[in-house]
Amino acid sequence: MKVPQAGAVAAVIVIALTTSACGGEEKAQGTISIGIKFDQPGIGLRETGGTFSGFDVDVATYVAGELGYAPDRIEFKQVYSNDRELLLQYNEVEFVAASYSINDKRKEKVDFAGPYFVAHQDLLVRADDSSIARAEDLNTKRLCSVTGSTSAENVKKTLAPKASVLELPGYSECLVALQDKLVDAMTTDNSILAGYAARKGNEGKFRLVGLNLSDERYGIGVEKGDKELQGKINAALQKMVADGAWEQAVKKNFGPGYAYEPAPKIAATG
Repeated sequence: MKVPQAGAVAAVIVIALTTSACGGEEKAQGTISIGIKFDQPGIGLRETGGTFSGFDVDVATYVAGELGYAPDRIEFKQVYSNDRELLLQYNEVEFVAASYSINDKRKEKVDFAGPYFVAHQDLLVRADDSSIARAEDLNTKRLCSVTGSTSAENVKKTLAPKASVLELPGYSECLVALQDKLVDAMTTDNSILAGYAARKGNEGKFRLVGLNLSDERYGIGVEKGDKELQGKINAALQKMVADGAWEQAVKKNFGPGYAYEPAPKIAATG
């Protein structure tokens, strides 16, 4: 019996490994850390028992899958509106999917993949309060928003500069302030407000005013200069839209009554 030469054996092993790798999706090593919101029903919410739900959670999970990470190898980390850039700059997370509106100021510090969703700034008020119908009505009212959000900045600069604005760390705190009549309204994206209004236990307590005060294009934040990851995420988002998973996630998380816009065109990686 002729014994194969060592070089021939090595060649066979290389061919076998190559064939095996080409036969299925490439899997990344280790885990991936992703920044999401923990307190936004319909967007990003940490449920009792440690599970997560929401549109951004579904988008992040899909993108991670395209990067080679199974759901059980995703570590979700809580981010707030005022620390998303910091977590990326200090490499605490690989990317951030957290109702993260793309704007020029933020693009100075991070790069964005997307946009993958368009929301509009609106107001949430108590269901029995009819005194707020326009943004200008806020000039004599108390308004709550979240520190570092574009919504608070938009109100103070352009919509109602005379409004008394209370900025709190999270939207859940704003909702409590609204319920307890410490403020007259809270403002952020209509997608987030709709999630709170529809949350079990909140039915009939609050209502959206129905104003489109801004266009908020959600993007996925990555470390500044990481064009490779930005490009991979853009490709994943394009696939998510094309195969119908994006629309399924919208309907699942925002309900049949939510009037959403079609998926926006994914920007080319610059």
